[in-house]
Amino acid sequence: MELQKPRGTRDFLFKEMKERKLVENTMRKVFESYGYQEIKTPIFEDLSLFTLKSGEGITEEIYNFQDKGGRDLALRPELTAPVARLYLNQLQKAPRPIKMYYFGSCFRYERPQKGRFRQFWQMGCELIGGKSPDSEAEIIAMASQCLEELELEDYQIHLGNLGILRGILIQDNVSSDHQDEIMALIDKGDADELEKLLEELKLPASSKNILLELIGMQGHREIIGKVKDIIKDYPDALKSLEELGMLLEMLEAFGCVNYTVNLGIARGLDYYTGTVFEIYVEGLGAQKQISGGGTYNLIEVFGGEKVESTGFAFGFDRVMESLKLQEALTSAEKRVDAYVAPISPEMKLDAFRITQELRNSGISTDVELAGRKLKKILSFANNSGAQFVVLVGARELENGEVTIKDMESGDQEQVPRGNVSDILLNRIKG
Repeated sequence: MELQKPRGTRDFLFKEMKERKLVENTMRKVFESYGYQEIKTPIFEDLSLFTLKSGEGITEEIYNFQDKGGRDLALRPELTAPVARLYLNQLQKAPRPIKMYYFGSCFRYERPQKGRFRQFWQMGCELIGGKSPDSEAEIIAMASQCLEELELEDYQIHLGNLGILRGILIQDNVSSDHQDEIMALIDKGDADELEKLLEELKLPASSKNILLELIGMQGHREIIGKVKDIIKDYPDALKSLEELGMLLEMLEAFGCVNYTVNLGIARGLDYYTGTVFEIYVEGLGAQKQISGGGTYNLIEVFGGEKVESTGFAFGFDRVMESLKLQEALTSAEKRVDAYVAPISPEMKLDAFRITQELRNSGISTDVELAGRKLKKILSFANNSGAQFVVLVGARELENGEVTIKDMESGDQEQVPRGNVSDILLNRIKG
Protein backbone atom coordinates (compact mmCIF):
# COMPACT_ATOMS: atom_id res chain seq x y z
CA MET A 1 0.00 0.00 0.00
CA GLU A 2 1.34 3.42 -1.00
CA LEU A 3 0.83 5.98 1.76
CA GLN A 4 -0.37 9.38 0.57
CA LYS A 5 -1.21 12.62 2.34
CA PRO A 6 -4.96 13.21 2.91
CA ARG A 7 -6.88 14.92 0.13
CA GLY A 8 -6.82 18.70 0.34
CA THR A 9 -3.60 18.86 2.41
CA ARG A 10 -0.02 19.71 1.50
CA ASP A 11 3.54 18.92 2.51
CA PHE A 12 5.95 21.85 2.72
CA LEU A 13 9.64 21.20 2.08
CA PHE A 14 12.65 23.23 3.15
CA LYS A 15 12.57 26.17 0.73
CA GLU A 16 8.83 26.68 1.04
CA MET A 17 8.97 26.49 4.83
CA LYS A 18 11.73 29.09 4.86
CA GLU A 19 9.58 31.36 2.71
CA ARG A 20 6.55 30.82 4.93
CA LYS A 21 8.56 31.53 8.09
CA LEU A 22 9.91 34.73 6.51
CA VAL A 23 6.38 35.95 5.78
CA GLU A 24 5.05 34.83 9.16
CA ASN A 25 7.87 36.57 11.04
CA THR A 26 7.45 39.77 9.01
CA MET A 27 3.74 39.91 9.89
CA ARG A 28 4.48 38.98 13.49
CA LYS A 29 6.96 41.86 13.76
CA VAL A 30 4.41 44.35 12.40
CA PHE A 31 1.64 43.11 14.73
CA GLU A 32 3.89 43.42 17.76
CA SER A 33 5.04 46.90 16.72
CA TYR A 34 1.34 47.91 17.03
CA GLY A 35 1.12 46.49 20.55
CA TYR A 36 -0.57 43.16 19.74
CA GLN A 37 0.34 40.05 21.74
CA GLU A 38 0.21 36.49 20.46
CA ILE A 39 -2.30 33.90 21.67
CA LYS A 40 -2.91 30.23 20.84
CA THR A 41 -6.23 28.38 20.98
CA PRO A 42 -6.97 24.64 20.56
CA ILE A 43 -7.15 23.18 17.07
CA PHE A 44 -10.48 21.58 18.05
CA GLU A 45 -13.34 23.19 19.97
CA ASP A 46 -16.88 22.34 21.02
CA LEU A 47 -19.03 22.10 17.89
CA SER A 48 -21.56 24.52 19.43
CA LEU A 49 -18.98 27.33 19.23
CA PHE A 50 -19.29 27.30 15.44
CA THR A 51 -22.99 26.47 15.12
CA LEU A 52 -23.84 29.41 17.42
CA LYS A 53 -21.76 31.71 15.22
CA SER A 54 -22.71 30.42 11.77
CA GLY A 55 -25.82 28.24 12.18
CA GLU A 56 -26.34 24.48 12.05
CA GLY A 57 -25.61 24.42 8.32
CA ILE A 58 -21.92 24.90 9.07
CA THR A 59 -21.69 21.20 9.98
CA GLU A 60 -21.83 20.38 6.25
CA GLU A 61 -18.66 22.40 5.67
CA ILE A 62 -16.42 21.40 8.59
CA TYR A 63 -14.77 18.42 10.22
CA ASN A 64 -16.94 17.55 13.22
CA PHE A 65 -16.92 14.35 15.27
CA GLN A 66 -17.67 12.80 18.63
CA ASP A 67 -14.77 11.95 20.90
CA LYS A 68 -14.60 8.82 23.07
CA GLY A 69 -16.59 10.60 25.77
CA GLY A 70 -19.45 11.37 23.37
CA ARG A 71 -18.67 15.10 23.19
CA ASP A 72 -19.45 16.90 19.90
CA LEU A 73 -16.27 18.56 18.71
CA ALA A 74 -15.01 20.22 15.53
CA LEU A 75 -11.68 21.12 13.99
CA ARG A 76 -11.71 24.91 13.91
CA PRO A 77 -12.75 26.32 10.50
CA GLU A 78 -11.62 29.84 11.49
CA LEU A 79 -10.16 31.64 14.50
CA THR A 80 -12.53 34.51 15.33
CA ALA A 81 -14.94 32.34 17.31
CA PRO A 82 -12.15 30.69 19.37
CA VAL A 83 -10.78 34.15 20.21
CA ALA A 84 -14.22 35.28 21.40
CA ARG A 85 -14.49 32.12 23.51
CA LEU A 86 -11.03 32.77 24.96
CA TYR A 87 -12.09 36.30 25.89
CA LEU A 88 -15.21 35.02 27.66
CA ASN A 89 -13.23 32.38 29.55
CA GLN A 90 -10.25 34.43 30.67
CA LEU A 91 -10.16 38.10 29.67
CA GLN A 92 -13.48 39.73 30.57
CA LYS A 93 -11.89 41.62 33.47
CA ALA A 94 -8.75 42.62 31.56
CA PRO A 95 -8.23 46.34 30.79
CA ARG A 96 -9.52 47.30 27.36
CA PRO A 97 -8.83 47.53 24.54
CA ILE A 98 -7.28 44.08 24.35
CA LYS A 99 -5.00 43.51 21.35
CA MET A 100 -4.38 39.90 20.32
CA TYR A 101 -2.95 38.21 17.25
CA TYR A 102 -2.79 34.59 16.17
CA PHE A 103 -1.30 32.28 13.59
CA GLY A 104 -2.59 28.77 13.06
CA SER A 105 -4.11 26.16 10.81
CA CYS A 106 -7.84 25.82 10.17
CA PHE A 107 -9.88 23.09 8.50
CA ARG A 108 -12.86 23.00 6.15
CA TYR A 109 -14.43 19.97 4.50
CA GLU A 110 -14.92 21.20 0.97
CA ARG A 111 -13.91 20.17 -2.52
CA PRO A 112 -10.23 21.02 -2.98
CA GLN A 113 -9.52 23.35 -5.89
CA LYS A 114 -6.92 25.88 -6.93
CA GLY A 115 -6.26 28.15 -3.97
CA ARG A 116 -8.60 26.25 -1.61
CA PHE A 117 -7.47 23.44 0.67
CA ARG A 118 -8.98 21.43 3.50
CA GLN A 119 -6.17 22.50 5.80
CA PHE A 120 -5.15 26.13 5.49
CA TRP A 121 -3.55 28.82 7.63
CA GLN A 122 -4.78 32.14 8.97
CA MET A 123 -2.82 34.98 10.51
CA GLY A 124 -4.87 37.75 12.00
CA CYS A 125 -5.78 39.84 14.99
CA GLU A 126 -8.66 40.91 17.19
CA LEU A 127 -9.02 44.21 19.03
CA ILE A 128 -11.68 43.82 21.72
CA GLY A 129 -13.22 46.83 23.44
CA GLY A 130 -11.86 49.55 21.17
CA LYS A 131 -13.85 52.47 19.81
CA SER A 132 -14.99 52.81 16.21
CA PRO A 133 -13.71 54.10 13.87
CA ASP A 134 -10.39 54.52 15.70
CA SER A 135 -9.81 50.77 16.07
CA GLU A 136 -10.75 50.08 12.46
CA ALA A 137 -8.35 52.71 11.15
CA GLU A 138 -5.42 51.27 13.08
CA ILE A 139 -6.22 47.69 12.08
CA ILE A 140 -6.55 48.50 8.36
CA ALA A 141 -3.30 50.50 8.52
CA MET A 142 -1.63 47.52 10.20
CA ALA A 143 -2.84 45.12 7.49
CA SER A 144 -1.52 47.51 4.85
CA GLN A 145 1.85 47.83 6.57
CA CYS A 146 2.24 44.04 6.65
CA LEU A 147 1.89 43.93 2.87
CA GLU A 148 4.20 46.92 2.42
CA GLU A 149 6.87 45.21 4.55
CA LEU A 150 6.49 42.09 2.40
CA GLU A 151 6.87 44.28 -0.73
CA LEU A 152 3.64 42.91 -2.19
CA GLU A 153 2.60 45.03 -5.16
CA ASP A 154 -0.80 45.98 -6.55
CA TYR A 155 -2.90 45.00 -3.55
CA GLN A 156 -6.21 46.79 -3.14
CA ILE A 157 -7.94 47.61 0.15
CA HIS A 158 -11.72 47.89 -0.35
CA LEU A 159 -13.78 49.12 2.58
CA GLY A 160 -17.38 49.92 3.32
CA ASN A 161 -19.84 50.30 6.16
CA LEU A 162 -22.76 47.92 6.69
CA GLY A 163 -24.60 50.54 8.72
CA ILE A 164 -25.24 52.54 5.56
CA LEU A 165 -27.02 49.64 3.86
CA ARG A 166 -28.75 48.43 7.02
CA GLY A 167 -29.87 51.99 7.80
CA ILE A 168 -31.95 52.03 4.62
CA LEU A 169 -33.47 48.62 5.38
CA ILE A 170 -34.21 49.50 9.02
CA GLN A 171 -36.16 52.59 7.96
CA ASP A 172 -38.28 50.36 5.71
CA ASN A 173 -38.91 47.93 8.61
CA VAL A 174 -37.05 45.02 7.03
CA SER A 175 -36.52 42.33 9.70
CA SER A 176 -32.99 41.47 10.83
CA ASP A 177 -33.28 37.98 9.30
CA HIS A 178 -34.21 39.41 5.93
CA GLN A 179 -31.46 41.99 6.27
CA ASP A 180 -29.00 39.13 6.72
CA GLU A 181 -30.33 37.45 3.57
CA ILE A 182 -29.90 40.68 1.62
CA MET A 183 -26.36 41.17 2.94
CA ALA A 184 -25.44 37.59 2.03
CA LEU A 185 -26.58 38.11 -1.56
CA ILE A 186 -24.69 41.41 -1.78
CA ASP A 187 -21.62 39.62 -0.43
CA LYS A 188 -21.94 36.94 -3.12
CA GLY A 189 -22.47 39.56 -5.82
CA ASP A 190 -25.67 37.82 -6.92
CA ALA A 191 -27.54 40.79 -8.43
CA ASP A 192 -30.39 38.75 -9.93
CA GLU A 193 -31.28 36.99 -6.69
CA LEU A 194 -30.92 40.26 -4.79
CA GLU A 195 -33.45 42.06 -7.00
CA LYS A 196 -35.78 39.09 -6.75
CA LEU A 197 -35.62 39.13 -2.93
CA LEU A 198 -36.16 42.90 -2.76
CA GLU A 199 -39.27 42.47 -4.92
CA GLU A 200 -40.55 39.70 -2.66
CA LEU A 201 -40.04 41.88 0.41
CA LYS A 202 -41.95 44.70 -1.31
CA LEU A 203 -39.19 47.20 -0.57
CA PRO A 204 -40.27 50.67 -1.77
CA ALA A 205 -38.97 51.40 -5.26
CA SER A 206 -37.02 54.44 -4.03
CA SER A 207 -35.20 52.43 -1.35
CA LYS A 208 -34.57 49.53 -3.73
CA ASN A 209 -33.06 51.84 -6.33
CA ILE A 210 -30.90 53.58 -3.73
CA LEU A 211 -29.67 50.24 -2.37
CA LEU A 212 -28.78 48.94 -5.82
CA GLU A 213 -27.03 52.20 -6.68
CA LEU A 214 -25.01 52.21 -3.47
CA ILE A 215 -23.66 48.69 -3.81
CA GLY A 216 -22.28 49.58 -7.23
CA MET A 217 -20.42 52.66 -5.98
CA GLN A 218 -16.64 52.73 -5.61
CA GLY A 219 -14.22 55.59 -5.18
CA HIS A 220 -11.96 57.49 -2.80
CA ARG A 221 -12.87 60.20 -0.28
CA GLU A 222 -14.91 62.10 -2.85
CA ILE A 223 -17.51 59.33 -2.68
CA ILE A 224 -18.70 60.49 0.76
CA GLY A 225 -20.36 63.63 -0.60
CA LYS A 226 -22.06 61.72 -3.42
CA VAL A 227 -23.47 59.09 -1.04
CA LYS A 228 -24.66 61.81 1.35
CA ASP A 229 -26.87 63.28 -1.35
CA ILE A 230 -28.33 59.86 -2.18
CA ILE A 231 -29.22 58.84 1.41
CA LYS A 232 -30.20 62.28 2.79
CA ASP A 233 -33.62 60.95 3.89
CA TYR A 234 -32.22 58.01 5.89
CA PRO A 235 -30.86 59.28 9.24
CA ASP A 236 -29.42 55.93 10.42
CA ALA A 237 -27.57 55.49 7.15
CA LEU A 238 -26.28 59.08 7.34
CA LYS A 239 -24.88 58.41 10.82
CA SER A 240 -22.93 55.42 9.50
CA LEU A 241 -21.73 57.46 6.51
CA GLU A 242 -20.37 60.06 8.90
CA GLU A 243 -18.48 57.31 10.72
CA LEU A 244 -17.06 56.11 7.40
CA GLY A 245 -15.86 59.62 6.62
CA MET A 246 -14.11 59.81 9.99
CA LEU A 247 -12.49 56.42 9.30
CA LEU A 248 -11.02 57.70 6.04
CA GLU A 249 -9.56 60.76 7.79
CA MET A 250 -8.01 58.55 10.48
CA LEU A 251 -6.67 56.09 7.91
CA GLU A 252 -4.83 58.88 6.16
CA ALA A 253 -3.48 60.10 9.51
CA PHE A 254 -2.03 56.60 9.92
CA GLY A 255 -0.40 57.04 6.51
CA CYS A 256 -2.70 54.64 4.67
CA VAL A 257 -4.03 56.23 1.48
CA ASN A 258 -4.16 53.14 -0.73
CA TYR A 259 -7.84 52.31 -0.27
CA THR A 260 -11.08 52.17 -2.24
CA VAL A 261 -14.47 52.89 -0.71
CA ASN A 262 -16.67 50.03 -1.92
CA LEU A 263 -20.21 49.97 -0.56
CA GLY A 264 -20.82 46.60 -2.20
CA ILE A 265 -18.82 44.81 0.52
CA ALA A 266 -21.16 43.06 2.95
CA ARG A 267 -21.38 40.30 5.53
CA GLY A 268 -24.48 38.13 5.88
CA LEU A 269 -24.40 37.79 9.67
CA ASP A 270 -26.16 40.22 11.99
CA TYR A 271 -23.31 40.56 14.48
CA TYR A 272 -21.32 42.56 11.90
CA THR A 273 -22.25 46.11 12.81
CA GLY A 274 -20.20 48.67 10.91
CA THR A 275 -16.98 48.83 8.94
CA VAL A 276 -16.04 45.87 6.77
CA PHE A 277 -13.02 45.57 4.48
CA GLU A 278 -11.36 43.16 2.10
CA ILE A 279 -7.95 43.08 0.44
CA TYR A 280 -7.54 41.81 -3.12
CA VAL A 281 -4.56 40.94 -5.29
CA GLU A 282 -5.09 40.67 -9.02
CA GLY A 283 -3.63 37.60 -10.68
CA LEU A 284 -5.05 35.08 -8.24
CA GLY A 285 -8.15 34.47 -10.33
CA ALA A 286 -11.34 33.70 -8.42
CA GLN A 287 -9.37 33.52 -5.17
CA LYS A 288 -8.09 37.11 -5.33
CA GLN A 289 -9.19 37.99 -1.78
CA ILE A 290 -6.26 37.58 0.61
CA SER A 291 -7.80 39.19 3.70
CA GLY A 292 -11.10 40.25 5.20
CA GLY A 293 -12.22 41.90 8.39
CA GLY A 294 -14.52 44.30 10.11
CA THR A 295 -16.29 45.30 13.30
CA TYR A 296 -18.66 42.86 14.95
CA ASN A 297 -20.29 41.93 18.25
CA LEU A 298 -19.80 38.17 18.45
CA ILE A 299 -19.23 38.05 22.19
CA GLU A 300 -22.86 38.94 22.88
CA VAL A 301 -23.94 36.07 20.58
CA PHE A 302 -21.97 33.74 22.87
CA GLY A 303 -23.74 35.00 25.98
CA GLY A 304 -21.35 37.74 27.07
CA GLU A 305 -21.88 41.45 27.43
CA LYS A 306 -22.16 43.69 24.41
CA VAL A 307 -18.57 44.61 23.56
CA GLU A 308 -17.45 45.79 20.15
CA SER A 309 -14.59 43.98 18.47
CA THR A 310 -12.63 44.66 15.30
CA GLY A 311 -10.48 42.09 13.58
CA PHE A 312 -9.18 40.68 10.34
CA ALA A 313 -7.33 37.63 9.10
CA PHE A 314 -4.94 37.08 6.25
CA GLY A 315 -5.54 33.96 4.22
CA PHE A 316 -1.89 33.07 4.72
CA ASP A 317 -1.73 30.61 1.81
CA ARG A 318 -3.16 33.21 -0.58
CA VAL A 319 -0.63 35.78 0.60
CA MET A 320 2.10 33.23 -0.13
CA GLU A 321 0.68 32.57 -3.58
CA SER A 322 0.58 36.32 -4.31
CA LEU A 323 4.20 36.76 -3.28
CA LYS A 324 5.30 33.80 -5.40
CA LEU A 325 3.48 35.15 -8.45
CA GLN A 326 5.31 38.45 -7.99
CA GLU A 327 8.63 36.69 -7.28
CA ALA A 328 8.92 38.66 -4.06
CA LEU A 329 10.49 35.93 -1.90
CA THR A 330 14.10 35.94 -3.11
CA SER A 331 15.37 36.90 0.36
CA ALA A 332 14.26 33.48 1.61
CA GLU A 333 16.61 31.60 -0.71
CA LYS A 334 19.66 31.79 1.56
CA ARG A 335 19.76 28.80 3.91
CA VAL A 336 22.83 29.69 5.99
CA ASP A 337 25.33 32.51 6.26
CA ALA A 338 28.41 30.27 6.35
CA TYR A 339 29.47 26.74 5.52
CA VAL A 340 32.54 25.28 7.25
CA ALA A 341 34.55 22.80 5.16
CA PRO A 342 37.40 20.68 6.48
CA ILE A 343 39.83 20.18 3.58
CA SER A 344 40.92 16.80 4.93
CA PRO A 345 39.39 14.28 7.40
CA GLU A 346 42.02 15.26 9.97
CA MET A 347 40.59 18.78 10.09
CA LYS A 348 37.09 17.59 11.03
CA LEU A 349 37.27 18.34 14.78
CA ASP A 350 38.76 21.78 14.18
CA ALA A 351 35.99 22.46 11.68
CA PHE A 352 33.39 21.48 14.30
CA ARG A 353 34.98 23.84 16.86
CA ILE A 354 34.95 26.74 14.39
CA THR A 355 31.35 25.93 13.41
CA GLN A 356 30.19 26.15 16.99
CA GLU A 357 32.04 29.42 17.57
CA LEU A 358 30.27 30.94 14.56
CA ARG A 359 26.87 29.67 15.72
CA ASN A 360 27.49 31.06 19.21
CA SER A 361 28.21 34.44 17.59
CA GLY A 362 24.77 34.45 15.94
CA ILE A 363 25.96 33.36 12.47
CA SER A 364 23.79 30.65 10.90
CA THR A 365 26.32 27.98 10.00
CA ASP A 366 26.35 24.53 8.44
CA VAL A 367 29.30 22.15 8.44
CA GLU A 368 30.37 19.30 6.19
CA LEU A 369 29.08 16.03 7.64
CA ALA A 370 29.13 13.74 4.60
CA GLY A 371 32.90 13.45 4.10
CA ARG A 372 32.88 14.81 0.54
CA LYS A 373 35.83 16.06 -1.47
CA LEU A 374 36.40 19.82 -1.63
CA LYS A 375 34.91 20.32 -5.10
CA LYS A 376 31.63 18.66 -4.06
CA ILE A 377 31.63 20.52 -0.74
CA LEU A 378 31.81 23.86 -2.57
CA SER A 379 29.06 22.80 -4.97
CA PHE A 380 26.81 21.77 -2.08
CA ALA A 381 27.54 24.99 -0.16
CA ASN A 382 26.71 27.03 -3.25
CA ASN A 383 23.41 25.20 -3.78
CA SER A 384 22.51 25.71 -0.12
CA GLY A 385 22.78 29.48 -0.60
CA ALA A 386 25.67 30.00 1.81
CA GLN A 387 27.27 33.43 1.49
CA PHE A 388 30.66 32.29 2.70
CA VAL A 389 32.62 29.06 2.99
CA VAL A 390 35.23 28.72 5.73
CA LEU A 391 37.98 26.36 4.49
CA VAL A 392 39.88 24.66 7.29
CA GLY A 393 43.24 23.30 6.06
CA ALA A 394 46.16 21.86 8.01
CA ARG A 395 48.83 24.23 6.67
CA GLU A 396 46.74 27.38 7.23
CA LEU A 397 45.71 26.24 10.71
CA GLU A 398 49.38 25.71 11.68
CA ASN A 399 49.88 29.39 10.83
CA GLY A 400 46.83 30.35 12.94
CA GLU A 401 44.66 31.06 9.89
CA VAL A 402 41.65 29.81 7.94
CA THR A 403 40.43 30.72 4.45
CA ILE A 404 37.16 32.57 3.83
CA LYS A 405 35.65 32.21 0.36
CA ASP A 406 32.97 34.67 -0.80
CA MET A 407 30.56 32.48 -2.81
CA GLU A 408 29.12 35.38 -4.79
CA SER A 409 32.35 36.97 -5.99
CA GLY A 410 34.55 33.88 -5.80
CA ASP A 411 37.21 35.85 -3.89
CA GLN A 412 38.97 34.18 -1.00
CA GLU A 413 41.50 35.28 1.60
CA GLN A 414 43.27 33.92 4.62
CA VAL A 415 42.25 35.47 7.95
CA PRO A 416 43.37 34.96 11.56
CA ARG A 417 41.69 31.93 13.10
CA GLY A 418 40.69 33.89 16.21
CA ASN A 419 39.01 36.67 14.23
CA VAL A 420 36.88 34.61 11.87
CA SER A 421 33.58 35.28 13.74
CA ASP A 422 34.08 39.05 13.84
CA ILE A 423 35.15 39.20 10.20
CA LEU A 424 32.13 37.21 9.01
CA LEU A 425 29.71 39.22 11.17
CA ASN A 426 30.98 42.47 9.62
CA ARG A 427 30.71 41.11 6.09
CA ILE A 428 27.22 39.68 6.62
CA LYS A 429 25.97 42.97 8.07
CA GLY A 430 27.74 44.95 5.37
